[in-house]
This record gives sequence, structure tokens and C-alpha cells, in this order.
Amino acid sequence: MTRPPVNALTVDVEDFFHVQAFADVIPRSAWDGLPRRVEQNTERLLELCDRAHVAGTFFTLGWVAERHPALVRRIVAAGHELASHGFAHQLVHAQTPVEFRADIVAARRLLEDTGGVAVTGYRAPTFSLGPRAPWAGGILADAGYRYSSSVYPVRHDLYGQPDASRVPYRHAGTDLWEFPMTTLRVFSRNLPCSGGGWFRLLPYPLYRLLLRRCNAARGAAALFYTHPWEIDPDQPRVAGAGRLARFRHYNNLAKTLPRLERLLSDFAWDRMDRVYAALLASAAPAA
Repeated sequence: MTRPPVNALTVDVEDFFHVQAFADVIPRSAWDGLPRRVEQNTERLLELCDRAHVAGTFFTLGWVAERHPALVRRIVAAGHELASHGFAHQLVHAQTPVEFRADIVAARRLLEDTGGVAVTGYRAPTFSLGPRAPWAGGILADAGYRYSSSVYPVRHDLYGQPDASRVPYRHAGTDLWEFPMTTLRVFSRNLPCSGGGWFRLLPYPLYRLLLRRCNAARGAAALFYTHPWEIDPDQPRVAGAGRLARFRHYNNLAKTLPRLERLLSDFAWDRMDRVYAALLASAAPAA
């Protein structure tokens, strides 16, 4: 019997007011005046991982690290991989190349100085790395990153590249690996199978079945992601947000933590840098 692959567990360490769905009603200038819940919620995820004896990759905003340096150190001390979610949660394609470089360099420098470990992984806010910013891969590689997990091969109004590769690949002309979010191919469409809102929307047995089919179909690791705010049903409700944004953000928040407990028990999990160690160690093809 073939042993199931070890999947990659990831957390995007950001607060409820950072999400793109609320960007039109929460200006950046208001962030520091809002109640920060990211530390307590990330602590709960760290406790969950500890109980399950699971390590993961925590893609952490520089904005969060700057205000919660002790949290960054606790992530590292618990044996997790510290990675970058950029500094200010800005869409990649909404920045100039100069602005993007400044953002990812500042985030990496702060995370490394705070955590005392090398930071080589990156995830773009709202999976915004793609054809609208073709220069981004080269800048990430030049800045010292070894991999990105910023492409979601699905169709979505806020993100997604349905025609993107569903398997790991190197960005053209660089040594930078891209590890796309996991999808299941059904009737010529890519179904999202990487967690996030879909994990909260679908009944857990159905999500578990889809993830098992992803593992079986590809014989390779799947990628899962969540956010600290997704386990926080008591977070403030954002005034002025649209109906769809409210549904996406608040749906089934009270169910997320129990579902995560089952997920960590039902599958094998590890950090991205270990799950993809063989690829990351492979030499780039000759030019």
C-alpha cells in the first residue's frame, strides 16, 4: 500500500483588518487604531500544532512582526518555518517594481532580525503574483528568497490564475521555485482544495475526501493554508462591508478550529521547506 504524502501546512499571519475583502472600507491609516487579535489567535494555532505534533510554515506580515516581535520568536521556538507575507499586505501588481522590492526586502530583514533564522519563503498577499507583475519572480530571487507560494490556479473575483501550472515550477530565468496552491481537476475546471474560505464553507467530510483525491491523483503533497482570524468568531464585525465580503469572512468561524484539529489528525503535515526539500535542493537547469 502506497504511503500517503506529507502535506504542507501553512498559516498567513495577518489580522482581520488586513484582508483584501475589507480594503475598500478599512483604510491602511486606520489599522493601528483597530484592536489587534492576531497574537492571541496565532497562539491558539501554535497550541493546536503542538498538541498534534505538527510543524508548519508561518507566512508572517512585516507589519505584524514589527508590532509583535515576541510572537515571531515563539513561532521559531516552536519549530515552525518562518516565512514572509510581505510587509504591508499590498497587492504585488498594485506596486511598482521598486516599491515591491522595498516591501519584500524590509519584511525579510525584519523577520530574520527578529526570529534569528533565515527566511527564504514568500507568499504574496491575496495570491497576487502573476502576469500583471512579470518582474516579481526575478526581484524575489535577487532579494534572497528561494521559493514562493503565491499562485492559485483557480478563477476567483479577488485572485486566481486558472491557466497557471498546477505543479511546482521555476520562475523563468531564475532559481525561484513556485509552489502553487492545491487544486483538483474536475470536468476541465480546477476546484480549490487548499483551505481558506473553502475549508470553512464545505462540510469537513467532503473537504477531507477532496484532499485525499488530490493526494491520490497527483501522488504528491498538497498545500493547505489558514489565517489566525479564521478561528476567531468573536472578532469585531466590520461596518460597511458588502454582503459577499461578510459571508466569505465570517462564515463558519466557530467551526474552523475543531475542523483543523481533525485535519491535522487525518493527514500528515510538515513545513514547506521540508516537504519540498528535494526540489529546493535541485540545481537549476543550465541556461
